[in-house]
Amino acid sequence: MANLRELRDRIKSVNSTKKITKAQELIATSRITKAQARVDASQPYANEIHDVIERLAAASKLDHPMLREREGGNRAAILVVSSDRGMCGGYNYNVFKKTVELRNLLESKGYEVVLYVAGNKGVGYYKFRGEEFAGAWTGFSQDPGYAETHDLRRHLIDGFVAGSHGTTKWREGLTLPEGQHPQGFDQVHVVYTEFESMLSQTARAHQLLPIEPVYEDEEIKQGEDLLGSSGEGAPDYEFEPDAEALLEALLPQYVSRALYAMLLEAAASESASRRNAMKSATDNATALVKDLSRVANQARQAQITQEITEIVGGAGALAESGESD
Repeated sequence: MANLRELRDRIKSVNSTKKITKAQELIATSRITKAQARVDASQPYANEIHDVIERLAAASKLDHPMLREREGGNRAAILVVSSDRGMCGGYNYNVFKKTVELRNLLESKGYEVVLYVAGNKGVGYYKFRGEEFAGAWTGFSQDPGYAETHDLRRHLIDGFVAGSHGTTKWREGLTLPEGQHPQGFDQVHVVYTEFESMLSQTARAHQLLPIEPVYEDEEIKQGEDLLGSSGEGAPDYEFEPDAEALLEALLPQYVSRALYAMLLEAAASESASRRNAMKSATDNATALVKDLSRVANQARQAQITQEITEIVGGAGALAESGESD
């Protein structure tokens, strides 16, 4: 009886857990749709500012601090984009693993690495291991708003502009000792999770600053894209103010939007990872209940058989003793 009671209690417990995981799966599924809609809604602005930057780059000398590597640069910042909540499978583990790989690569090149963290899980991970980080922002991993992420984005951009030999102003989320000013850096990298599909999300390490120009065919594109399709001169655009001034004003906006797009991608990936993890947990709970129910039925049948055997045995003993009359 004790064994059967334990089995029934366990079945009840697993069914309760199954209700939670199923609810989490449904919530995550609805959030994926919203996250993808936000990514799609931000795309027109992204395309337009990209086109404007291309036109400005074609009309300028491309001699901007955000577009070139700094000589003697020795400090790099890494933003680790994690989740605020758990129950999302290997989502955070993959991000932390990719961060270790990037950090080792940068340190092998002689860079001093400073960490910034987005998400409660990242904060807990590094605190538990006693690793220092210069700043942390939490509370928006599943629904990053433009206003909520302003301090994060501006700090990374301002820190790069200041350089490793300069300082920038303090912004909310930094954890520097009292009296110290935030130090700048010469590179900015972001480790986040890219949403590829409902079933596939991949941790990526992306260099945010300085901006790396990407050419399909470097020899051709440098002549065509930067000098015009004919290679004979810049496109016939007039800028007011001049292209260099506009590039100076728009590049920080371009970088800020790129970082925000990564946060939106990470939000969609987190919901997809949680949905997959919760679906797997729900399926496992269903299979476990089925197995436990079979074992419980076998135990119940064994118990009934034992009771019948005891009754028959008792009746037989009474008949032999003549006491049945």
